[in-house]
Amino acid sequence: MNTQKVSCARTSRAHFGELPNMNSQKSLTARQLRRTSLAIGLGLCLVGTGAMAQSTTGSIFGQAQAGETVVVKGATGVTRQVVVGADGRYNIDTLPVGSYTVTLQRDGQMVDSRSNVSLRVGSGTEVSFGENPQNLAAVTVQANALPSIDVSAVDTRTVITAEQLKQLPLGRSTEAIALLAPGAVSGSGFFTGPTGNQLVSFGGASVTENAYYINGMNVTDPLNGLGGIDLPYGSIEQLEVLSGGYGAAYGRSDGGVLNQVGKRGTNEWHFGAQVLYSPDWGKAKQDPILNSAASPLAGKVYQYRGANRGTTVVESAYVGGPLIKDKLFLFASVEGAKTSDKLASTNSSSAQISHREFRDPKWYTKLDWNINDSNILELTGASTTHSFSGNEYAFDYPTHSTGDFNGTDQHTKSAASMWIAKYTGYITDDLTLSAQYGEQSTDIYTDIGAGFDPSLIAILGGPDQNPAYSGGGAGITNNQTVLTTSDPSHKVKGANYRVDLTYRLGDHSITAGIDNQRTQDLNDGDFIPVNAGYAWEYQKVAPGAPILAGQVSAPNGQGYFVDKYVFKTAASIAVSQRAQYIEDSWQVNDRWLLKLGLRNDQFTNYNADGEAYIRQTKPQWAPRLGASWDVNGDSSFKVYANAGRYYLALPTSVALRGASGSLYTREYYNYTGIDPVTGYPTGITPIDTVKGPGVPISENNEYGQSPDPNTVTAKSLTAQYQDEYILGFDKKFGDAWTYGAKLTYRSLKNEIDDTCNYEVFFAAAEAQGLDTTGLRGCYFFNPGRGATFQLPDGNGGYGQLHLSSKELGLPHAKRNYYAANLYLEHPFDGTWYGRVNYTYSKSYGNTEGQVRSDIGQSDIAATVDWDFPTLMEYAGGRLANDRKHQLKIYGSYRFLPEWTISGNIAVLSGSPDSCLGAYGPDGTYPAYTGPYYHYCSGLPAPKGTQGDTPWTETVSASLEYRPNFADKKLAFNVDVLNLFDQQRATQYYDFQLSGFGRTRYSQTPRYVRFGVSYDF
Repeated sequence: MNTQKVSCARTSRAHFGELPNMNSQKSLTARQLRRTSLAIGLGLCLVGTGAMAQSTTGSIFGQAQAGETVVVKGATGVTRQVVVGADGRYNIDTLPVGSYTVTLQRDGQMVDSRSNVSLRVGSGTEVSFGENPQNLAAVTVQANALPSIDVSAVDTRTVITAEQLKQLPLGRSTEAIALLAPGAVSGSGFFTGPTGNQLVSFGGASVTENAYYINGMNVTDPLNGLGGIDLPYGSIEQLEVLSGGYGAAYGRSDGGVLNQVGKRGTNEWHFGAQVLYSPDWGKAKQDPILNSAASPLAGKVYQYRGANRGTTVVESAYVGGPLIKDKLFLFASVEGAKTSDKLASTNSSSAQISHREFRDPKWYTKLDWNINDSNILELTGASTTHSFSGNEYAFDYPTHSTGDFNGTDQHTKSAASMWIAKYTGYITDDLTLSAQYGEQSTDIYTDIGAGFDPSLIAILGGPDQNPAYSGGGAGITNNQTVLTTSDPSHKVKGANYRVDLTYRLGDHSITAGIDNQRTQDLNDGDFIPVNAGYAWEYQKVAPGAPILAGQVSAPNGQGYFVDKYVFKTAASIAVSQRAQYIEDSWQVNDRWLLKLGLRNDQFTNYNADGEAYIRQTKPQWAPRLGASWDVNGDSSFKVYANAGRYYLALPTSVALRGASGSLYTREYYNYTGIDPVTGYPTGITPIDTVKGPGVPISENNEYGQSPDPNTVTAKSLTAQYQDEYILGFDKKFGDAWTYGAKLTYRSLKNEIDDTCNYEVFFAAAEAQGLDTTGLRGCYFFNPGRGATFQLPDGNGGYGQLHLSSKELGLPHAKRNYYAANLYLEHPFDGTWYGRVNYTYSKSYGNTEGQVRSDIGQSDIAATVDWDFPTLMEYAGGRLANDRKHQLKIYGSYRFLPEWTISGNIAVLSGSPDSCLGAYGPDGTYPAYTGPYYHYCSGLPAPKGTQGDTPWTETVSASLEYRPNFADKKLAFNVDVLNLFDQQRATQYYDFQLSGFGRTRYSQTPRYVRFGVSYDF
């Protein structure tokens, strides 16, 4: 069967002219809280922390003489007091991140102290005192002398603090910060987040498989999982990047977790402001993209990028302090970013240059109220908006000059906001309750764009026009610039609530909770906005061959034909995700800690009629097991291991085509001419179909009706999940260094995608005596497994269509990731700090995950993969996010009292390249008409076997001056990102028939960022 499928119809928001895209949350605030008798009897003998669900807190633990008193006091007025247990250990958890003083007291008098103890989110910090502290009366020790290894952690995390963010030369996004973590690499430039940020892949997973949090709330983009809400850069107190081994409190991710902890007010008022300026003259000229060697125009300019310079200005301000000392605190911040730049289109006689403007306002507010010593209330609000507008001008390629104004560019705007209310109650010394409720909302707007003429029908497939009428080449088209557009009232809403309960019992700290969220995607969809409601699409098949076997007859003559292409999706859909978890942090003895967790996720996806079409509510058990061995008993050498299973839900966008009422039809015609002005066919006569001549046909049975939810997926469809295993160690080296190593193995065990082999469905249904009128073109299923699909029997019941994995002819989903990581770290000692990470990894299989980077397809769980067996031949190999070698070095050095220099170096091997072409030695198109097959020039071309993009060595540097005359409250910064202006390709075109080997994305050119800030 020659199934022809225009890929832009499978792509959300396809724009005419584009290529086809087939914790225990126990956050405390200022209060006086005394704990006395608890430690002697029960939980404070623990070294490890409890489960910190979507954590915003940390803990302090250590050793001291039994019976002594340890007092912890923070900058927010938080004071906790415990008595050291009979075994000489103490533990104080659920402390807000920040700076603390830890004091050892005897009979109410201080005998030893540690100041400037900085807590990191989700982590424990050890503060131990000698056996005879009376010999150290009133001694104060700086925190940099404390152990740097957290023996209470069994996961893999990187925590970047606000102080580091001030110094390091980074892009101003959570993703740019997350790239400091070992094993994190930039995803394809095809995929960006809500504010246009390039996304991150962790451990071989696709960029949609991450989870984003702000102050304990999941703020991942609920529409398709591409990114999440960002805090204003200066409002991030800490960013915790979990790249593996995370506990049962975290779910809905099998990539990584980006946990933003926002700043909060303290007992002192602080104000500040900053201005950043990146001038166009400080940005290097971007190299042009040249046609590849495979092109007839090899070596000539495909796209000029020398004009792609711009200016960015970022202004921000904050205020924070006590509204009522030790009782009520406020922190508020605003940030506004504006970028103006230019972007030239590709080289052609109708080339244009766009003068663009991007605006990115953000705000963040947090209130902390200590109702009393045992009841805390926190309120958080945040918002981020990303808007784009521009003007189009004619552009002359020979002279690189700008010509006449052509019109306005397409205006887009995405505005996301969220709020959280969180209550923490200390019911007893052993029992803590945390409850949180939050909401998230995103408005998504796209206007129709410049050049839209509602009376002009768009032309598709110009090169497939009959050359006798078109003259050949690109064919005859018109000035219509828009094929589809989106509903301007599109909105996504979500609610998230969770409850966590922690109980200490002897050597155990047990945390259990629920984690629920519901998302609604309202007025989502695309349509063809012209008055006629369709586009003209020219196509061609072999002479005498049917257009669609069994459905549409052959056209006349040499196989040229035209169709009226109609496409419309419009729906309001929903997703419900629930989870329950329990985790025990068990201090087996003074050196061994076990973390034993279990999570159960349930996912339900609803169509436009509110009916469930995916219901995964049976137990989906996800064990999370970890162990930490304090080898020497002094936090100088830790060996740890972790094993876990991670389930991933499908986002709301899946329902648009797969389960809601979409209209996707074609009316087929012969034609005898083409209007030379409009490109419309003339002399059309209808081609016969199974429903009659000229009757609309949908190969996927999409006629605008909502499909029966019982017929959309395979029965017993199971969620995507991945297993992970980690083994590592951390060890002190001398007094000031830490080094370590870690091995990671990840294996994708199950995936959801769609399969569209109608011919196989039809033959099997007939053989099994089933009514075939209700057959769908595509079904969701688990690749590599047999499937049972339900077909309406015409009497209100269903027939059962059974297909074995052999009959489906599709392989099992495979994605394996291996990595070995080495690191060396020097903590900040008042003068300098630095860290070196090296990762060797391998990621291979036949699926990247929910998206495809090589062709830029973001149709979650509806990629080209698995649609037909021919598309999966030779699909195995190195995956798109594979970077064999990664070397990351970052740090800072205060070389003079007023001057600090910092740097960030990333050296990465290239990503694998593939070649996609026509199928088999004869270059046919048995499934889709397009280069989606793993063949190149008629030869098999397994994934990732066409070489690699070049190595990249990106060096960025920063210089800061804090003059003494301003009491170091005033700072001047100069950042140079990509100092040596390396502009190597990071992704090539993989389509053999369309620019194969040409650069698609490359490194951002060098740019300079000047900054001035004042903190009072």
